[in-house]
This record gives sequence, structure tokens and C-alpha cells, in this order.
Amino acid sequence: MTEGLHLFADNQAFEELFGDLKRKYGIRNILQAVFTNWPTEEEKWGVLSRLIQHYSGEYQETEVMADLKSIVGDKPYFVVTSNAEGHFELSGFESDKVYEVEGNWLEMRCSRLCHDTMYPALEAIQKMAAAETDGKIPSELIPRCPKCGAVMTMYNAEPLKPGMEQAWHQFLEAYHNKNLVILELGIGWRNQLIKAPLMGLAEREPNAVYITINLGEIYIADSIVNKSYGLDGYLSDILRDIKKEME
Repeated sequence: MTEGLHLFADNQAFEELFGDLKRKYGIRNILQAVFTNWPTEEEKWGVLSRLIQHYSGEYQETEVMADLKSIVGDKPYFVVTSNAEGHFELSGFESDKVYEVEGNWLEMRCSRLCHDTMYPALEAIQKMAAAETDGKIPSELIPRCPKCGAVMTMYNAEPLKPGMEQAWHQFLEAYHNKNLVILELGIGWRNQLIKAPLMGLAEREPNAVYITINLGEIYIADSIVNKSYGLDGYLSDILRDIKKEME
């Protein structure tokens, strides 16, 4: 996994981050850590803050992200991603041009949806992570809605934050019938949430080129095979080569 998280893995990385809570609660992977129905808010935010601080709060831009930014350059772009850890924004991509279809960890909002304002989450997460002990945070650090007092929740895209889908469709309308490169990174055929719309876009747009890069699994629909390229390999190696060719 070049940038995204291995949500289902009970591996060494998970053991190092959550080994104590794995033995205490029986959680086996990141997905369980995020979606377990924790008995208290102190425990829920204890786990979330440890996770988010590690993968987002301590994140440093990678060579992959630096190469991708260089490839994009000053060209118009829009990012559609199912990753929630916010690495695009943390690497300098503009937040209003990053459509996170499953939400992100950098924003929170009222769990009751009493209003639709999104609030930055990272500073609060860092305070929680610093105070977390044995998988729990102090009660006074539980984030609460400034309007109704309800507990806040991480942005999960249900519903989408205001204006995001509109911005995506405006981008598509602005570049309809124009030259368009669809660069799909690390998406296997099972991830139809991302792959199906992008292949559909490639089929609809007469001047689109579809490039999919993935390790060990390349899938391109028959309807777009004549305008597509499939590159099987490590994302880091391929983006580095593309960047060099563009220099």
C-alpha cells in the first residue's frame, strides 16, 4: 500500500500501533478499530486519536506525492479518492479539489448534523493523542459541537460536505470534450466506487486518455481499451519514471 492504509491487515504495523488494544479488545485490523461500537466516547476517541495521529498527524510528504504534484504541475486537476487519511491535502493539494468519497480524518462535524459546518480536526486529535492512556482519553477532551453540545464525529461523507459533489461536476462540465487525462492510481477492479465512474468518464469523453497504474492487477473495460494504458508495477517507480520523462 503506497499511500493508503491496509485496512484489513493484522500485520506488524498494526501490532506496533495497536498491539495493547488488540489484546485488550480483540480488534484485528484498522477497519475494526474505526468501526467497533466502543462502549464509551473516551475509548472511541482514544483509539481514533492514536490512529489518526500516527497516519495523519505525523505524516511527512512522500516521494510518491512529490512526484505526483510535479506531474500535475500547474495543470487543472481534480482528485477523487477513497482514502480518508488526508495525505493529498497534507502534501499540498488544494482541499476544494480533493473529493474524498468516504470522508476524511482531517475534519469533523456535529454528530446530530444540527448544522453543516465542517471543523478542522487535527489539532484536537493531537491533544487527545498526547493525553491518551491505555486506549482512553480524558472526558474533557471529547470533542463537542459548539452549537448544540453533541459529540462531534469524523467526516464520513454521509452526507457529503456542502459543495463537494457540485465542485466535481463543475470540473467535469468545464473540461467536457477537451483533452483529459484520467490517472488512476492503485485501484483494483474490486474498488468499483472509484474505478467504475472513472472508466465511465473515459468512455463518455471523446478526448480522454485513461491510465491505470496498479501492482499485479490491471483491469480495463473493453469499451475503452483503445484509449487506455495499463501499467503494472510499483506506483513509486512508475511515477518517478513519468516525472523524469516529463522533465
